[in-house]
Amino acid sequence: MTATAFLHSGRYGAHGLGGCYAPETLMQPLLDLEAAFVAALEDPDFQRELQAELRTFVGRPTPLTPAPRLARELGIAEVWLKREDLAHTGAHKINNALAQALLARRMGREEVIAETGAGQHGVACAAACARLGLRCTVYMGEVDMARQAPNVARMRLFGAEVAPVSAGSRTLKEAVNEALRAWAGNCHRAHYILGSALGPHPFPLLVRTFQSVIGREARAQVLEAAGRLPEAVVACAGGGSNGLGLMVPFLDDAVRLVAAEAGGHGTDPGQHAARVGPGRIGVLHGCRSLLLQDEAGWTSDTASISAGLDYPSLGPELAALCLDGRVEALRATDAEALEGARRLCRTEGILPALESSHGLAVLGRLGARSVLLGLSGRGDKDLSTYQAALGA
Repeated sequence: MTATAFLHSGRYGAHGLGGCYAPETLMQPLLDLEAAFVAALEDPDFQRELQAELRTFVGRPTPLTPAPRLARELGIAEVWLKREDLAHTGAHKINNALAQALLARRMGREEVIAETGAGQHGVACAAACARLGLRCTVYMGEVDMARQAPNVARMRLFGAEVAPVSAGSRTLKEAVNEALRAWAGNCHRAHYILGSALGPHPFPLLVRTFQSVIGREARAQVLEAAGRLPEAVVACAGGGSNGLGLMVPFLDDAVRLVAAEAGGHGTDPGQHAARVGPGRIGVLHGCRSLLLQDEAGWTSDTASISAGLDYPSLGPELAALCLDGRVEALRATDAEALEGARRLCRTEGILPALESSHGLAVLGRLGARSVLLGLSGRGDKDLSTYQAALGA
């Protein structure tokens, strides 16, 4: 199906973030992708297959776990954990990867291209492609490959090709560059599964739509368990897939929404990956959003102990929600994230991903009596980092 104009504006908030800043060769594939996405949402057969796969392959709904010992240590009445770490492949990334892989097959594509930072999106794409019989190539920075070696091994076991990226900082930003470049050269045969709620329209819309299953489940579960909504909903924020996935279903509720960003090991440029505050509006990877830039407008380097949070930009919808005041952004340093992880391990017997640990780190600052935290992934992939940093 081919469209002649985008059906959705692709813009968010008072600053008009988002948009589609893409080369001419990608415009028609992006238009086709949006049209196929809209048609799939309206197709009962697609929805039935997606819901069946989410239930029998992914393991949805994921549980909502009370964390009373963690709450008591933090001086909070109630802490609820939305357990995306218990989804197949160990993180929330599988929700979007599976849905987009089904969409790719619907569009007649036989190959998938993806990027990954922490490795969880790459693993999710590799698993989804194995499930559906699609070829898969995952671009990953060499630095991230070294610190996420278990996920590299899992991707290869699922049959994916992992393509090392040696340019620049050799992390997520460069992996996105290479994946977009590869898709531009093969867009009529391959589909690009972008893992975060960023990039040119319609990717932010696709990702937030397919990830919103997290918040829909969590909202219903906490109402059933507690009889009321929490005072605060907290999620870590790299590109925005996890944050939006949890928060979007709560946007119309009188609850505080908090995004935890990577504070790294300092406040100077290049020492963190916190976009709200230091960031300025700019264009990166096809969309207009908050971006860490130097005085000349070049994209700044970032730093974070978490491979999934060190991206220099924030997805446009989440950035708009922060700029418009609906979502509050808090920073957690590397040291605070490590302590948050250690606290959860000790009090509840749950090993979180380093990304999720940034959300754990800010819980005690909120002054809220009831908090829902999105536990975006499990920490097996980060065990070597935890061992090196904590002597575990």
